[in-house]
Amino acid sequence: MKISKNIWFVFACFMMVSQIQAQSNLLQSGPMVGYSTMKEVLLWVQTKKAAKVHFKYWDIKTPTQKLTTESVTTEKKMGFVAKIVAEVNQGKKYNYELYINDQLVKRPYPLQFQSQTLWQYRTDPPPFKFVFGSCAFINEKEVDRPGRPYGGEYFIFKTIADQKPDFMVWGGDNTYLREVDWNSRTGIIHRYTHTRSLPELQALWGSVHHYATWDDHDFGPDNSDASFWNKELTTEMFKLFWGNPNYGVAGGISGTFAWNDTQFFLMDDRYFRSSSDDKLKTPQLLGDRQIEWLIEALKYSRANFKFVVVGSQVLNNHDFSKSRWAENYSTYPAEQKKLLKAIKDANIRGVIFLTGDRHHTELSKLTEGTNYPLYDVTISPFTAGSAGERGRKEKNTIRVANTYVGVRNFALMEVTGPRRDRVLTIKVMDNKGKELWQHKIKARDLHPKRK
Repeated sequence: MKISKNIWFVFACFMMVSQIQAQSNLLQSGPMVGYSTMKEVLLWVQTKKAAKVHFKYWDIKTPTQKLTTESVTTEKKMGFVAKIVAEVNQGKKYNYELYINDQLVKRPYPLQFQSQTLWQYRTDPPPFKFVFGSCAFINEKEVDRPGRPYGGEYFIFKTIADQKPDFMVWGGDNTYLREVDWNSRTGIIHRYTHTRSLPELQALWGSVHHYATWDDHDFGPDNSDASFWNKELTTEMFKLFWGNPNYGVAGGISGTFAWNDTQFFLMDDRYFRSSSDDKLKTPQLLGDRQIEWLIEALKYSRANFKFVVVGSQVLNNHDFSKSRWAENYSTYPAEQKKLLKAIKDANIRGVIFLTGDRHHTELSKLTEGTNYPLYDVTISPFTAGSAGERGRKEKNTIRVANTYVGVRNFALMEVTGPRRDRVLTIKVMDNKGKELWQHKIKARDLHPKRK
């Protein structure tokens, strides 16, 4: 009888372990931490087939008081993705767990998130750091172009995670749709799933908050514009696979979010974009609706730094008129002038552009015709092919000396100091974490000059 009980115990343990393992095998990618506010945080996860998912989470200071989110059943049409809100209190750090079909799915790395701090009228804003970059190409041999793989050195994502940023802003070309993808829902979901499932990304998804805008490759074909026939579907998929707090505030995927005393304006440079040589009307990159919203939002914002995130470069003044493929706001001179003039005329302070796309990194600084120096921080690429020395030859006369980088890289940005003397420190690092250059910008230097 004793042997029989032992056998049943071992059998029961075996069945329990098998069931837990079966649920772990249902995990496709994630979990990923999305937006953070003072009262809620978005959690994202993708399963391999229909499954019920939920999360448990707890304040790291009171680990015995676990909270539970709602349960959501994933479905094929929506890529087996679940987006679930965790209700939180301000200024807290939390650990969390993923459950699939009511079974705990353990991850071999920390799962953490944080709520934003209520500092207003109480203290100086807390210091924080975030990562910015663009162009993450993940190889898939069966559908990639023949020859040398375009993507590589995925370990950059571990390097980024090791910096322990509070959040990350993806500046476009975050996934690269291929010819087999952009004509169908199945293809677009496959491409997003393939990129999102990269093993080197999983730890980064799990403990860093993520925000994103797009550029041509996650919008549609290379250099695609408003004429792209499937843009409503790629818009839907972008919203499904990312965790921004809002979308479409000025059309397309445009949106905004705040972090402490800074505000980010995520612009859509594709949905309204016309050909730069449009002969029927004034060529547009952002379009009137987005520019009008952006100017009003910038005027209203009380942020010390106002980061305008655009997939395409904004300030690089190299003449691209003879280049068929190179994209830049300078090829839309009327709209570019309209935007910069509006910022000046409205006496808007604190504007910094964050851009990507170019497969090289550089810092541009415009002082002519402005109320204060305007900066364009271009960071590219994460894992896509790098420009090498090619981009260095461009005649961008406002490039800050010694800021050109032609290898895979990212920017770690830190905001520190008391409320009235905040400082942004930009550190550009290669994919192994070596610092390539550093530049500091004081918020008080981004104020309109007094007449």
